Amino acid sequence: MRIGLLTDGGYPYATGESRLWCDRLVRGLPQHEFDLFALSRSADQEQQGWVRLPDRVGRVRTAPMWTHEEDPRHTDRPRGLTGRIATGLGRSYGRRDRRRFTAHMTVLVGAVCAGTETGPESEGADVGTAAGLFTEGLYGLAELARERGGLHHALRSETAVRIVEAACRAPGTGRTVHSATVPDYLAFVAELERTLRPLSLDWYDEDSLGAVDLCHAASGGAAALPGLLAKRFFGVPLLVTEHGVPLRAHYLAAPQAPLGAPVRALLANFHGLLASEVYRQAALITPGNTHVRRWQERFGADRGKLRTVYPGMEAERFGAVGEGDDDGGPGTLVWIGRIEPAKDLIALLHAFAEVRRAEPDARLRIFGAPVQGSEADTYLAHCRALAAQLFPDEATDAHAVGDNPVTFEEIGGPEVPDLAEAYAAGGVVVLSSVVEGFPISLVEAMFCARATVSTDVGAVVEVVGGTGLVVPPRNPRALADACVALLRDPERRARLGAAARARALELFTVEQNLTAFRGIYLDLVGHAPARWVTPPDPQDPAGPPRPFATPPEAHVLGVLPSDRTPVALPAGVAAGASRVPSWALGEEGVCAGARGAGDGDA
Repeated sequence: MRIGLLTDGGYPYATGESRLWCDRLVRGLPQHEFDLFALSRSADQEQQGWVRLPDRVGRVRTAPMWTHEEDPRHTDRPRGLTGRIATGLGRSYGRRDRRRFTAHMTVLVGAVCAGTETGPESEGADVGTAAGLFTEGLYGLAELARERGGLHHALRSETAVRIVEAACRAPGTGRTVHSATVPDYLAFVAELERTLRPLSLDWYDEDSLGAVDLCHAASGGAAALPGLLAKRFFGVPLLVTEHGVPLRAHYLAAPQAPLGAPVRALLANFHGLLASEVYRQAALITPGNTHVRRWQERFGADRGKLRTVYPGMEAERFGAVGEGDDDGGPGTLVWIGRIEPAKDLIALLHAFAEVRRAEPDARLRIFGAPVQGSEADTYLAHCRALAAQLFPDEATDAHAVGDNPVTFEEIGGPEVPDLAEAYAAGGVVVLSSVVEGFPISLVEAMFCARATVSTDVGAVVEVVGGTGLVVPPRNPRALADACVALLRDPERRARLGAAARARALELFTVEQNLTAFRGIYLDLVGHAPARWVTPPDPQDPAGPPRPFATPPEAHVLGVLPSDRTPVALPAGVAAGASRVPSWALGEEGVCAGARGAGDGDA
């Protein structure tokens, strides 16, 4: 079958989220053909280019989500045409189209400004609810864009700003939204146009999304918008996979965003309503873990549509690390990840100070690099300064060189050439995060048969099960006590490490992920109704044969349960004999499968 894979800021680009997972999915299901529909997030991402695509990828269509103006500079790629943003809509609107745009925009913005909670109670809501009004406005704008072109100019027009202003000042809006000013209106309109940019793409025809058998969105939000329209315009079933929750990420990033409180409130309402509509229209939703699943249920996902599928990870690269390997010594703690405030290395350093009081020979090796940005560099410098303050260089005697028990290292050097060697450098792997989605570093440690100590955030408890110790976040004393308990008990470390490896190999491999989606694809397409890609020929109303149009029972001699019309019996067949369908009758009314040698057979 042909799968339309929808991505936002990831595959097929060389950088971005879900890139590795999408590549493994496409390469691991060779029986299917994939068409890629990708939204790019920055000029730098486009300059980095694409990953090497397998032959089973048919066409690739891309569109930018980062440009401020329409940019026609995209060139055709070897595997297909590039998406575009349609031009000139705001200047080409006639009076009727302007009225349509105003009506749909007013309905959509009114639903957003109402601030109604979206959740399970909005399931099946009619147009009188915020969810119903939101979908009415959203699909109205989509149909207008499909008929008349892109919405870029219209969404950034003065008319759009006045609609937002009127909705924010309407009775019943929240205090925060009601306090919005002109700069807030302009900022929200700009963000709304950028988010709704997929509505203006030229992907919605019979040669693009209309030609696929199934749309698979690699995330919610903007990536799922083309899937919503493909279902509305062509009846293509939609599958949504979320390893994280875009709405949750939006909430976490909101306080740091350079936007006012009214704009953040409007965007939160908009993304909440969009998430509810995506979950309502999806044929199936595959969260990457139970933590994501709870967020999806909160915003209206039907439990009957949810099926947890853990993201697959390559276990082979860690197979060389044995259960008893700890090159750095059994008294060494290892931390691996991106160095940023969410990882709470400050708490880890304070916890290690407590560990050193109980185990003076313990060491802590931190493997990682700061994320890009001045804030991350500042955080790394602060962690180094704190480590130097808590643990001055120690020397065994007056003539020896001092050594610090805490080291900050990067993977790829002569001592630690790869990731597996980093996990093998200690007896216990520690995760100290205060915010976490699916803990990839924890799964990698489990593949390496390491005993782990983790904070109870995100999907940590679900991943670890009973194979590691879990403590509350922001609690250095509890973190230290758990580390000391494992450092002092090598047999317990070995048992937990062996159990962790067995659990990881059972649940978190690439093979289990591919097996799950192989079955999901067949199940969704098998239950989807047959549809016409093109209207039937008036000269041939029956058209080409439809897949699954003839039930298997039609090939069994007898009368179908749904058809009680008697079938004419051939000459010489008694009335009490089994009835056969007319198509099974051969020449002269004799059943084709019942002829004998005396009936003319040689």
